[in-house]
Amino acid sequence: MDRRHFLLTSLAGALAAPVAVEAQQPGKVRRVGILAVDPFPALDAVREGLAGLGYQEGRNVGYEYRWADGRDERLPALAQDLARQNVSVIVTWGTPAALAAKRATITIPIVSVLGDPVKVGVATNLGRPGGNITGFLTLAQELEAKRLEIIKQLVPHVVRVAVLWNSMNPGVHPSLEIAQSAATRLGLKLDFKEAPDTTELERVLAAVANERPGGLLIMADPFLMTQSPRIAKFAAANRLPAVANYRLYPTEAGGLMSYGPDYADLFRRAADYIDKIFKGTKPGDLPFQQPSKFEFIINLKTAKALGLTIPPSLLAWTDQIIE
Repeated sequence: MDRRHFLLTSLAGALAAPVAVEAQQPGKVRRVGILAVDPFPALDAVREGLAGLGYQEGRNVGYEYRWADGRDERLPALAQDLARQNVSVIVTWGTPAALAAKRATITIPIVSVLGDPVKVGVATNLGRPGGNITGFLTLAQELEAKRLEIIKQLVPHVVRVAVLWNSMNPGVHPSLEIAQSAATRLGLKLDFKEAPDTTELERVLAAVANERPGGLLIMADPFLMTQSPRIAKFAAANRLPAVANYRLYPTEAGGLMSYGPDYADLFRRAADYIDKIFKGTKPGDLPFQQPSKFEFIINLKTAKALGLTIPPSLLAWTDQIIE
């Protein structure tokens, strides 16, 4: 199914009555709103997870997709549109989408996958979020330190590392301090490069090419994930070892490495929460949960093209090797 066939409905119109959490009703078609900066393969796990729980599309569940076409600033209007559509629950990916949904409705249940909901004001408590929002943590900020360690382990002589980050994403800001602390410990100098849109991304990549650092860290961010093919092409052309947060970077874009949570698993677990909400559980009573699965993926073909030899210490805990 091509999710882009779901056309964006008009943003005009009267505000529909809010949807309350209610017990499952036989024959009722629930509509699941999905909000993200762009389509993300792992989001398919929501539909797959609900199918495994007995929800059949067109019979008792339907989906409303809203993509921001790589522009975070479009998310608030799309979230408001979903609220007007009276969807039964909104699933969001990333901090900007979670904040947009939270501001759009205080009644429609929201299940979010994001970095740290407390630090960005999405929730005040992880154990009992309260209100209409719950979800799953990606531990994005904490894992930036581990990704820097991977670069240092792969290229021991590296001194300077360029860091791509999206200044439009409030969830990334806490990562800067964590990354800087890790860099100090590892003896690295970080050059932070703001890339909130495609125009700025091109500008900062040109700057990185001129400065010629020894490595590249792509911070966890939905927009930067959508730019994986462009970044991977740049890294290859400049023989720059780079690590990202999403498996898409090495598996589909041809980048070198990724280390992060198993997003498909997180969205599959989100389906379990949606089922609980449909059956009457209040989202605010469901604790935010941490990831239980992580993935370290190396593209050996790319490593060879860069003239890199992966040390046994890294290969020993690699989850997937792309030949």
